[in-house]
Amino acid sequence: MINFQFYSPTEIVFGKDSELGVAHLLKKHGATKVLFHYGGGSIKGSGLYDRVIKTLDDENIAYLELGGVVPNPRASLVREGIKIVKENNIDFILAVGGGSVMDSAKAIAVGAKYEGDFWDLYDGTKITAALPLGVIVTIPASGSEASNSSVITNDDLGLKRGTNSDFIRPKFAIMNPELTYTLPNYHAFAGVVDMMSHIFERYLTNTPDVELTDLMQESVLVAIMDNAKRLLKDPYDYNARAHIMWAGTIAHNGVLGVGRTTDWASHGLEHELSALYDVSHGAGLAVIFPHYMLYIIDHDVDRFYRLAVNVMKVRPNKNDKRGVAIKGIRKLQEFYKSLGMPLTFEDIGAKKEDIPKLVEQLNINKGDTFGGFVKLTMDDARKIYESC
Repeated sequence: MINFQFYSPTEIVFGKDSELGVAHLLKKHGATKVLFHYGGGSIKGSGLYDRVIKTLDDENIAYLELGGVVPNPRASLVREGIKIVKENNIDFILAVGGGSVMDSAKAIAVGAKYEGDFWDLYDGTKITAALPLGVIVTIPASGSEASNSSVITNDDLGLKRGTNSDFIRPKFAIMNPELTYTLPNYHAFAGVVDMMSHIFERYLTNTPDVELTDLMQESVLVAIMDNAKRLLKDPYDYNARAHIMWAGTIAHNGVLGVGRTTDWASHGLEHELSALYDVSHGAGLAVIFPHYMLYIIDHDVDRFYRLAVNVMKVRPNKNDKRGVAIKGIRKLQEFYKSLGMPLTFEDIGAKKEDIPKLVEQLNINKGDTFGGFVKLTMDDARKIYESC
């Protein structure tokens, strides 16, 4: 196990009606004037918008609103939010929605404390400050509610890039599983793929002797899959929703990645897909990850054998570890298909003739090589895209 620092300061308020305490949490963290940031009309249709507004009004908390966040959140809206914050002396940001809303709020938070264009902070400039923010989670997927990560799409440049900083960890996260009842299956299960991918990125490690985190990762993966199957049968199964919502946080708050190297090659490959085709991040990962695993399987057959046996429940056979490993990856694809997730470029409307463009943009974003488990070249990237 390698040396590590672990920092996870986000206060989690979990359970039924937890959103009704948002004003108390805002006051607790010193908010006096809030930017209420959200996406489209879903929080209004569900009644969540009205409940949040009433709570803020009842507690005399001043606020301004900025809606309109879309999947793969846009730099243009971030800049609009930064302008509102600076011109109105906003001192706290409340994000209500899924990962896109939270990531957009994080970008506004850092941009509000920066004199230049916020995109600099997603292009290598170090983050040194940010406005505090809190979140109400409506889509369990990204884990952004307790992570130090944010990913933004620059709609002018056609680029999708991320940043990491402990300054953008939310002060609090309100998580009511009932708020996810209205999610369409596609978005709910794309979220399942997203959180599983966050674990896979940490599971694929070259660090030996990290059994504790291996076992923790495998247990969370099994729990996610079991409860996703429960939701297929009953979308109003509260306990299944609760398990998945909490798993999404654990998958990406850092605890499953301590003491070990991690990978993140598949996220790099997928970001180019969602930047070009505006596909849901989780759906893109459902296409990329199994093909990536098959491509690099021989780097560490034992790791994929372990995944197949402990998570995908393939019958052990130490005389054919590679065969078992491949069966495990195929079972993962079958699981994704059972959730209605895409498995190929054709399923998401991606085109083989666009692969050179995908690789070119990947090279711009990542350089000549990328990935922590296996160092991939641009030729490797091309072959993986072609296998998709």
